[in-house]
Amino acid sequence: MTLLLTRRKAAGLIVSLAAMPLTQARAGRIIELRGGGFQPVSIAVSPFVGDDAAQTVTSIINNNFKRSVFLKPVDISGLAPNAAPPDQRPDLAAFKTIDAQYVLTGRSQRIGDGRLRTEFRLFDVTTGEQISGQQYATDSANIRRVAHILSDAVFTRITGEKGFFDTRIVFVDESGAKDNRKKRLAIMDQDGANVHYLTHGDELVVTPRFSPTSQEITYMAFSAEDDPKVLLMNIENNQRESVGNFPGMTFSPRFSPDGQKIIMSLSQGSSTNLYAMDLHSRATTRLTETTAIDTSPSYSPDGAQIAFESDRGGSQQIYIISASGGGAKRISFGGGRYSTPVWSPKGDYIAFTKQSGGNFSIGVMKTDGSGERILTEGFHNEGPTWSPNGLFIMFFREAGGGGGPKIYMVDVFGRSEIIVPTPGYASDPAWGPLQG
Repeated sequence: MTLLLTRRKAAGLIVSLAAMPLTQARAGRIIELRGGGFQPVSIAVSPFVGDDAAQTVTSIINNNFKRSVFLKPVDISGLAPNAAPPDQRPDLAAFKTIDAQYVLTGRSQRIGDGRLRTEFRLFDVTTGEQISGQQYATDSANIRRVAHILSDAVFTRITGEKGFFDTRIVFVDESGAKDNRKKRLAIMDQDGANVHYLTHGDELVVTPRFSPTSQEITYMAFSAEDDPKVLLMNIENNQRESVGNFPGMTFSPRFSPDGQKIIMSLSQGSSTNLYAMDLHSRATTRLTETTAIDTSPSYSPDGAQIAFESDRGGSQQIYIISASGGGAKRISFGGGRYSTPVWSPKGDYIAFTKQSGGNFSIGVMKTDGSGERILTEGFHNEGPTWSPNGLFIMFFREAGGGGGPKIYMVDVFGRSEIIVPTPGYASDPAWGPLQG
């Protein structure tokens, strides 16, 4: 049986998935991601065979694993070319000599009807068993998605964690002089490929956020002619609509976990409070009622609580409130000013930006404020956003000296930090869900 991957109109998305082992798979080893003695799992990716598509698939898989922190591709250049044929058992003894714990083999080629067929087999070198294998058939335009979905399947089989490769990032593309930047909404694959522009730069755009349940984003738009607006955009057809007209200034819109509401902050006079809007009825509910500035709200994954930043205590700190409103509890006490809290999709951590001693840091804390850890710090780091598996955080960094912002990625344990390639300067990343 083959996984049939079809293209969805206007978006070219793979929409049909079902697990199918090529042989009976046995349980693989699940690695401990959080231990202090962590070592990445070594995997040998044998070049896929087939036509020119095979080289592309192999390259994307290798790049994914190199960026994954938890998997480490090993150099197989010293092995015989036939050490890992795609249709047979690889010579696992040969792979032991280069300390590979797993071996991935595969094939990718166009078939008679013009579609692309890709298959893989994953072997555990220690047990000598094949532990996973699948086939995919799709329009050849979906070659990158196939490689990402395949990478996710392997990542999950080895680590026991959900993958994150078949995801996209929406961000603000910045170009031009520092005092006259043109800012456009753009979307790309998580590895920086397939950049597509969603707006034209005729208005200022900030804080884009993905819906967790649909092909929509919400963001703020500022233009010379109109008041600031909270907008919804369908990223399949670029159609957009305003969620409503509000007196004063609105900030930081973000979806609820079920995609049915948007939470935002609304400034009226000298105070800024949190409001939730039902996207069907467009009814708004006020959640905080202070004379302070409450902003940057983020729901917990179960939708029961909201983390937000507020200066109600005299400086920017992180607070937790019930999703229905009421009293708020401060959870940040590490010194300095805290902002942009974002709840992990696993529910175990809250990411934040922290300003202290002239530096901006990206860190995480447990949801009660304990266990604070700084993952990275520098001149200006801001805007954390979680991968859908809760193992990685993207953010943007602006170095001193007049350069523009760039997007970076760090794992939640702070083991590795890499730059995410973008066409130019980039800020305000928002990580979307697995495409499914």
